[in-house]
Amino acid sequence: MKSQTAERAAERAESAAALITVATDAAAASASTPSPAGAAIARARAFAEPLLAGETLETGENTLAHADAVASILRTIGGAETMQAATYLVYASAYLNKPREVIAQAFGESYAALAVETTQLVLVQRQARAKAQRELLEKSGAEGTVMDLGAVQIENVRKMLLAFSRDLRVVLLRLASRLQTLRWFAASKRPLPPGLAAESLHVFAPLANRLGIWEIKWEMEDLAFRFLEPDTYKHIARLLDEKRIEREAYMAQLRDGIERELRAQGMEAQVQGRPKHIYSIIRKMRGKSLDFDRIYDVRALRVVVPDVPACYAALSWVHSHYTPVVEEFDDYIARPKPNGYQSLHTVVRDAEGRAIEIQIRTQAMHEHAELGVAAHWAYKEAGAKGYGGGVTADSAYDAKIAVLRQLLAWEQDLSSGKDEGAAGLARGEAGAVLDDRIYVLTPQATIVDLPQGATPVDFAYSVHTDLGHHCRGARVDGAMVPLNTSLKNGQTVEIVAVKEGGPSRDWLNPELGYMVSPRARAKVRAWFNAQAAQETIARGREAVEKILQREGKTAIKLDDLAAQLGFTNAQALFEVVGKDELSLRSIEAVLRPTDPVPAVEADDAVQSMLRRPRSEGTGKGGVLVVGVDSLLTQLAKCCKPAPPDAIRGFVTRGKGVSVHRADCASLQALISTHGERVIDVEWGLPKSGGEGKHSPVYPVDVHIEAADRQGLLRDVSEVFVKEKINVIGAQTQTVQGVARMTLTVEVASTGRLAKVLATVAALPGVWKAKRR
Repeated sequence: MKSQTAERAAERAESAAALITVATDAAAASASTPSPAGAAIARARAFAEPLLAGETLETGENTLAHADAVASILRTIGGAETMQAATYLVYASAYLNKPREVIAQAFGESYAALAVETTQLVLVQRQARAKAQRELLEKSGAEGTVMDLGAVQIENVRKMLLAFSRDLRVVLLRLASRLQTLRWFAASKRPLPPGLAAESLHVFAPLANRLGIWEIKWEMEDLAFRFLEPDTYKHIARLLDEKRIEREAYMAQLRDGIERELRAQGMEAQVQGRPKHIYSIIRKMRGKSLDFDRIYDVRALRVVVPDVPACYAALSWVHSHYTPVVEEFDDYIARPKPNGYQSLHTVVRDAEGRAIEIQIRTQAMHEHAELGVAAHWAYKEAGAKGYGGGVTADSAYDAKIAVLRQLLAWEQDLSSGKDEGAAGLARGEAGAVLDDRIYVLTPQATIVDLPQGATPVDFAYSVHTDLGHHCRGARVDGAMVPLNTSLKNGQTVEIVAVKEGGPSRDWLNPELGYMVSPRARAKVRAWFNAQAAQETIARGREAVEKILQREGKTAIKLDDLAAQLGFTNAQALFEVVGKDELSLRSIEAVLRPTDPVPAVEADDAVQSMLRRPRSEGTGKGGVLVVGVDSLLTQLAKCCKPAPPDAIRGFVTRGKGVSVHRADCASLQALISTHGERVIDVEWGLPKSGGEGKHSPVYPVDVHIEAADRQGLLRDVSEVFVKEKINVIGAQTQTVQGVARMTLTVEVASTGRLAKVLATVAALPGVWKAKRR
């Protein structure tokens, strides 16, 4: 069995390779000579046939037969020849190792992009349905297919929308493919998977409606509903069939009479019977709680006239010869539907009181109603993509924008529940989740996915980080708007940018509403952090270079100096110095080498200290040197330790023991050069014991960053006053709207300071409050 499969695969590969060569030659020839009608379709089918022959889709339908039927549907609704040809390439791509390269070589990049994009979308939809079926089996006894659809469609609809935006031809291919799948299940009398039927009814049919492709919409609705509710479908079909002969005879007489009379009035009118669609009848019965006998469009006529004045003239004649039902009149010529549909709808009664629905429209309106906007943009897209035809870039762009807006409206219908057929979906999980996103357009007609309430700033950062940084204004649908304007579905957004500069601090203020996207907010913070880091490094470099000039050591390599101080490179050294986390004396100590103290003498000095008896007293600042009493100690100014910080001591020359925080950068640099002079120290308790009125206090530096505003320093000071913490020093600096404060406060314990800093950080506009 395996050998037969391998042989068949090898045969297909050989055939495909041969066909690629032939197709490539044909493509080269067609570039110089115009191809006859249908040549592209025949060539694409010949390319795909060896790959698809004998293959079946997951539904069980023969793949080549399915492709033939899809191409036929596209031809029926006015799809271009190139699109029909692309149908075969879409299904052939699944059997190629490198589909994009192979199809591009044989037919061109546009065909390859369409085939790959459509194939990827089909895979996404298939995976979503498979996942939903697994979850359904796990739940064992789920509640109905429509509600189960919600879990499937949350991501599926978004993937479809974004795929459609990249290549609008994918829309028609997916609609035609789904319609053929429904037809095949109906003809083969096989059961259609409920998820597929519900998806067709509540997602694909509304999409066809939004695009105005009613020919596909009506048939897809009827077929999908036939599988979802077979008993209801058969009941309505039976009611329609019972009086069919009597109704058709009456309608034929009525049609001939109206057409004859209108022509007698000088109007070139064509009167046709209108098909009865079972699903639309059921929706009217349920929506208006009507019996079958009260459904007006069971008897329906369509009048097609040359122009708009003739529409109203025909309407006047109909109303003068029959009794109009006033509440059933709709003028869609004066007020077209959102998808562009135009027609006059009226319901009249004959002498016996029988209701008849009559639609009156021009030939152009009729063509649009039958084929929809897709028939208009299909050939325009072909012209814009180089498939031939004298279509301008502007007309193709306008057509694309029109269809994209209908696609966005379709997605919005699903999320808001405006589409009656998808009401269950909208009220379920999918509606709630879909509703948290909006889709807007770039000036190049690309769809951008944003969170609900997003602003032009969010849009700019979504397109490109640099565009966000340089954003200074925005046009929405051609009109200038403030940068904190909330965008809506379907709007076209254009960003006004400058060449230099960066974001504003105001954008980070949530009260001003400039951003709602966490991604955009993170990019703005990253920009300001990078700016602050650069300023810190610049300050550190300036300080280090001043020391080198003062000591006459400008020839020393900065990286070597950093290495001597225990840093990986000069930038790391500058950053620590710029933050005042490294004492400049440590750098001077490296630059001023002194005669080394004999190791024995140093060791003896330290050991003699350690051999002295320990008492209950403390050194200066409440610090005990382990085993040593009344030794001179001083708190290092570079890190300003305070209880209960972990601390270490460094034996200085002539100034006793300098006490540092264990994590002090200056101490780490000293350890790397004079590690033998580091000793253990610990905090001692005052003789009175515990914290009291006379407990020692320690100076500690705190750093605060905030958006500069009036009253900021007052608000910060009030926090320390309420907590009875003395502020003994303050330095403030404001650069580009950013206020940086360094306050020196006296505390008995850093544990209490942490609570105070948390209160400061909660003040309006404060981003950072921490101990240095």
